[in-house]
Amino acid sequence: MKSNKEEKPYDVSRYRTPDGYTSDIAVFTITSEKTKAYAPPKMELKLMLIKRAQQDTEGNLNIEPGKWALPGGFVTPEETAMEAASRELEEETGIAGIHLKHFGVYDEPGRDPRGWIISNAHYAIVPEHRLFERKAHDDAAEVELFPVQDLEQHLLAFDHASIIRHAITHITRDLLQTTVAKQFLPELFTYSELQAVLLTITDDKSIQNEQAFARKIKTLPFIEAVEGQKTQRTSKLPTQLYRFIDAEVKQSIYTARH
Repeated sequence: MKSNKEEKPYDVSRYRTPDGYTSDIAVFTITSEKTKAYAPPKMELKLMLIKRAQQDTEGNLNIEPGKWALPGGFVTPEETAMEAASRELEEETGIAGIHLKHFGVYDEPGRDPRGWIISNAHYAIVPEHRLFERKAHDDAAEVELFPVQDLEQHLLAFDHASIIRHAITHITRDLLQTTVAKQFLPELFTYSELQAVLLTITDDKSIQNEQAFARKIKTLPFIEAVEGQKTQRTSKLPTQLYRFIDAEVKQSIYTARH
């Protein structure tokens, strides 16, 4: 039965819309430094930040000038937030073709001095060599890598300190609960090289203990020893090489207490 009541068109003026819709990207990498022969490299988790220029691309005084921030920018009506994140990352840093993962929406009132701005946050795990040619573009004066433990020493724009804390939580979980660590390792690696990657984000004793972790890696269904392949990269004695293989992955795959 049809209603005799005439339907009124939707009135957009009844509701206020946000002043802007943005995407921000936390780009993580693990840097590797060889400190001595026959030893695993020193590895450190770092985050890429841009320094906001004094002026925007139109020559006006920039918002939050001189502060460090996550790469990002406004989403246009013709694209999704994920597409905008990829575009802004390339425009601001020169880095393209990186797989992004969405992890949060930020809409706290007053989070942006420009008005009611809602932001989608994404993060990417990028091998160090992909970041060698990073460069500042658009309203970014500089682009640098910072150790995650040193970020509190720097003046951060907007609410990016909060977004970064959440991003670190997500990458920590992914490194411990998935096989994403392989992105930071050569195709064939030693147990101590994998251990060094994981210790950039955890102090779990079952990973810290060298003998325990050497035993643990032999029981993981997604890692296999490569027959006849050994190296002296991380030890004076030839050490077994391993590789990741396709296998079902369960949560907390490296730690002993779960």
